[in-house]
Amino acid sequence: MWETYRQIAFKYPRISLEEERQLIAQAKGKSKAKAEEVVLRHVGFVIRRIHKKAFPSYLARYGEDILSDAIFILYDKIKTYDLQYKDRQGNLKPVRFSSYIWKRIDGFIIDSLKQESQRRRSHESPDWERYEPVVTTSSS
Repeated sequence: MWETYRQIAFKYPRISLEEERQLIAQAKGKSKAKAEEVVLRHVGFVIRRIHKKAFPSYLARYGEDILSDAIFILYDKIKTYDLQYKDRQGNLKPVRFSSYIWKRIDGFIIDSLKQESQRRRSHESPDWERYEPVVTTSSS
């Protein structure tokens, strides 16, 4: 499945900041096709973040689930992306969409891995054979 996502990332390469902002403006204008294109253009970024944050064993086990859930975050972030963002001095400061989403994506990856780890631990049964019975002796 990773290969399919990598092919998508290859098919939709990175575009210039100006093109990206135009695409997001069209996506905000209720163009589903443009929103899908924004998401497809950032699948490679999300894959790189997952590979950077997750240990290989977690990546193999949960990576695809994390990626599929992260897609919904991208759609949500398109809606909240501010095309008129200004710095503290009031100057227009265009920001790449990947810069806008990276902290949210990283936080989501870490939270997902924590939840899976806790879920796995809560479903494991203890290995009672490795515990020796406690013998209490009372001295009278």
